[in-house]
Amino acid sequence: MSDLTLIATDNAGENAAEVKRVLEICNACRYCEGFCATFQALTSRTRVEWSELDYLSNLCHNCTACYHACQYSPPHEFNINAPLAFSRLRAESYQRYAWPKIMGTLFQNNGLVMALATGVILALTMLLGSTLINQEVLFSQHQLPGAFYQIVSHEFIVATAGSIFLFAIVAMLMGVTSFWRASEGSGQFFFPALWKAMKSAATLDNLGGGHGKGCNTVDESFSNQRRLFHQFTMWGFLLCFAATCSATFYEYVLGQLSPFPFFSLPVILGTVGGVGLLIGPIGLTWIKLRSDPRPMNRMQYGMDYGFLALLFLISLTGLLLLALRETAAMGVLLLIHLGFVFSFFVTLPYGKFVHGIYRFAALVMFYGEQQQDNKA
Repeated sequence: MSDLTLIATDNAGENAAEVKRVLEICNACRYCEGFCATFQALTSRTRVEWSELDYLSNLCHNCTACYHACQYSPPHEFNINAPLAFSRLRAESYQRYAWPKIMGTLFQNNGLVMALATGVILALTMLLGSTLINQEVLFSQHQLPGAFYQIVSHEFIVATAGSIFLFAIVAMLMGVTSFWRASEGSGQFFFPALWKAMKSAATLDNLGGGHGKGCNTVDESFSNQRRLFHQFTMWGFLLCFAATCSATFYEYVLGQLSPFPFFSLPVILGTVGGVGLLIGPIGLTWIKLRSDPRPMNRMQYGMDYGFLALLFLISLTGLLLLALRETAAMGVLLLIHLGFVFSFFVTLPYGKFVHGIYRFAALVMFYGEQQQDNKA
């Protein structure tokens, strides 16, 4: 018997029981079957199993098209609010699959205040340490290659960032592996399915609302703005990650120390990605503030805002560091930037970032399931 089955049989399974109730009514109605991958997967089922609830909930991209189209949405007595039910179970699943298990409670507390406080505390700690050790070096101009490492040693940055990031990757892999096994997806991994899932994630086609016109707005019209700002955020993050990888190549293979020239590959990638991480989080926050609250899980807003705020502050401090790296402000800006970067790494496995990992795994299952159905 799976964890979901056990959870659903007692009072702790309230969210799972609501999702099962909603999906059984939706499966009888099928009005929304073309809207997104969740309802497309539902059409191949005559009944919904407890073990499939996390999978189907994570396929939902919260475009809210089903809520606005549903004839049974509140105030109907059936009270069908699929996006809200899916969102609550998703948030619960992040805690349930967290690794180590004891860290799952961090999802409940990983809000805006906690995310910002972690970044500020780490930055202030490094600032205080640098001031006490060598105040003159911290507030001096450094223009030669390797200037960053005169403020913070190369060994400290690599050891701290590397160890935190490695732990975050392991924790997320352990979590998504538990999710995969509990959702019975072990037999659904095919390389064509992986390729289709990557294409779907890259284009965010499930934010098209089933018709390509986008998510529903508060006045029930359609807009691709959320899809656009998600693209800025996703590709901005990937470009910044590529900038870090290329900087590693420059240092360890080419023997060049940062900061690199303005027209070098790491700086170009980081600048373009940084701009994306300014535009995306601002746009997503603006949309969230203006969205219809009825199909939204407002209990998760703190985690959402914390994630967006950290991305924005990492980008802002990084771009300021790039612009002022030849001034006396460089040392302070570097430590502030590293504080927010380290904070992001610390909260990575226990914050909003994991929703992309679980949704991608669910998409791989979905396309694998389609491939199996086509072979049958």
